[in-house]
Amino acid sequence: MKSSPGIGDVHQFSFRVGDTKVVPALYPESDIFQSMPAVFATGFMVGLMEWACTEHLRPHLEAGEGSLGVHIDVSHTAPTLPGQVVTVTVTCDKVDGRRLGWSVVARDELDVIGEGRHERAVVVWDRFNQKLEEKRRRWQGA
Repeated sequence: MKSSPGIGDVHQFSFRVGDTKVVPALYPESDIFQSMPAVFATGFMVGLMEWACTEHLRPHLEAGEGSLGVHIDVSHTAPTLPGQVVTVTVTCDKVDGRRLGWSVVARDELDVIGEGRHERAVVVWDRFNQKLEEKRRRWQGA
């Protein structure tokens, strides 16, 4: 890493929820999900929170580095309709070498819809991909 975000650094990221980010779109194979309301899915909200943290971290990474989510603990407390904009505010609250953490809050135009914590580990993609290839060989050889 070039540098780490500082404790207390804040970043905001916004996204307009589309028809492909609703509960029935999360796992189209699930008849249970297919029968649920077309509101912003928790799984997509979690992904949006991760995306906001990766955008905050991006300028601190060297070429060939990235990050992987290693912990998530969030609530999803209010529905969001397709067409609404969700803004995620992330505040860096942990820097421990290559492991970083954020408090995260997601809001649509009317409500706080989710909040909690997320942690990511900075990785060198070449090393990670080598480990992934080793796992692939073990799995295919089993």
